[in-house]
Amino acid sequence: MPVVTVTQINKYLSSVVRGDRVLQGIMIKGEISNFVCHYKSGHLYFTLKDKESMLKAIMFAQTASRLKFVPEDGMSVVVSGNITVYERDGVYQINVTDIIPEGIGKETAALEQLKRELAKKGVFDTAHKRSLPAMPKKIGAVTSLSGAAVRDIINVLSRRWPLCEVYAVNAIVQGESAPDSICRGIFRAEAAGCDVIILGRGGGSSEDLSAFNTEKAVYAVYNCKVPVISAVGHETDISLTDLAADMRAPTPSAAAELVSVSADNLFGRIDILEQKLQKAFSAVFLRAEEKLYRTAARLAVQSPENRLALSENQIINLEKRCRLALYAYLRCFELQVNEQIIYLESLSPLKVLSRGYSLVYSSDNLICSSDKLKTDDKISIRFEKGGAKAKITDIW
Repeated sequence: MPVVTVTQINKYLSSVVRGDRVLQGIMIKGEISNFVCHYKSGHLYFTLKDKESMLKAIMFAQTASRLKFVPEDGMSVVVSGNITVYERDGVYQINVTDIIPEGIGKETAALEQLKRELAKKGVFDTAHKRSLPAMPKKIGAVTSLSGAAVRDIINVLSRRWPLCEVYAVNAIVQGESAPDSICRGIFRAEAAGCDVIILGRGGGSSEDLSAFNTEKAVYAVYNCKVPVISAVGHETDISLTDLAADMRAPTPSAAAELVSVSADNLFGRIDILEQKLQKAFSAVFLRAEEKLYRTAARLAVQSPENRLALSENQIINLEKRCRLALYAYLRCFELQVNEQIIYLESLSPLKVLSRGYSLVYSSDNLICSSDKLKTDDKISIRFEKGGAKAKITDIW
């Protein structure tokens, strides 16, 4: 038996495996582990395993680029491909041509994975959502102009809010070209100066609504500079654009209801605002009136007339005080004079004479003792009333 090299045996085994039709186009079920996406080549490397065995797998970049989802460790899948032998290492593996998640379709798996990725990036966060304008002047409608959705939107807006302008942009809402058409429609409505944009279409199957579940359409809604209402399909249909939009409406008609203001509601709001305006005006008027009164009072206090009147009152008061002070002074002086008068009167000789005494003079000299008199001297006697002359006849 001839001796062969390792290379020869590996090439032989590789040819045997390639020639076995059972191992070509085979479908294998298992769980993905050790998943690696080579950052340079784009090839996918992973291990397919079950409870008892493992099988190495490779999916080349050209084939992997057609996948609508990214495989992950722990994912249960069914892979399609060909069993081959990697001659350099002498191991066999499956060259994968397709991967189908077990239990769900590829489209559903891709949609769920895209939804998780966008959620991680914050595309669906409520913090980014804006409120709708109260009374929009220009409303954009991005939808198919041949469908019923645009007619529903126009009918509702013309009935509820006829003052607004409807800017309808035709967009393909189904098929491969739909995502790009939807993006262009949103950009056109935004560039046209719309205050709010309604993105919608009528109901349909999940395949019909797939354009609204694409990453392009979601980012077009997310990056739009004006509020966007997503109204895709029926009430039970929820697309990724619904989650990314500032507001979701179950139908295009409902979106038009949300963005419009009914005439009755508008008149009611006008009445409420009118009442508030009247109250505010009354309050402002009252404050202004009170301020005017306070200012007038301050001006009156500081006016020349008032200052003259105050000065005049001060002068009158001072005059009264001076008169009272002078009267008090004079009264006090009068009392003092009266006291002196009384005192002087008490010392007056006339008072003594009124009690029966008399004064004796001799040659204008007051005689206080009989020793100063002689017999036959002439004397003058003064009484309280009148006087008399006398001659001394006897002395004792």
